[in-house]
Amino acid sequence: MAEPLPSEVYDEEHHDSAETPGESSQGKRKRLFSKELRCMMYGFGDDQNPYTETVDLLEDLVSEFLTEMTHKAMEVGRVGRVQVEDVVFLIRKDPRKYARVRDLLTMNEELKKARKAFDEAIYDMKVE
Repeated sequence: MAEPLPSEVYDEEHHDSAETPGESSQGKRKRLFSKELRCMMYGFGDDQNPYTETVDLLEDLVSEFLTEMTHKAMEVGRVGRVQVEDVVFLIRKDPRKYARVRDLLTMNEELKKARKAFDEAIYDMKVE
């Protein structure tokens, strides 16, 4: 029998609604990336069942990074709007992030072209 994937080991309801220190008791913060972070941690050599506290800390760091980048991107280019070019501009001096974003954008374009070609092939088959 196959072992369950790391994301299948956890009960999402239990782990996605953990409250972090400093939050009001009214609004429990929903954990948006816990499942993905657990899988990434396992993929990078962590235990298959990483500590919830570690995942929560990483979730806080990711959320903080995304919030800061979004705020900065809203101030660049068209004020109040976030565009891909704004994010690329903000990370241009970090070679690793810049290369990764460039790779992801290139892959996204390739996937769009492949989907379009596939859809056209399916349409041509239906027409004939």
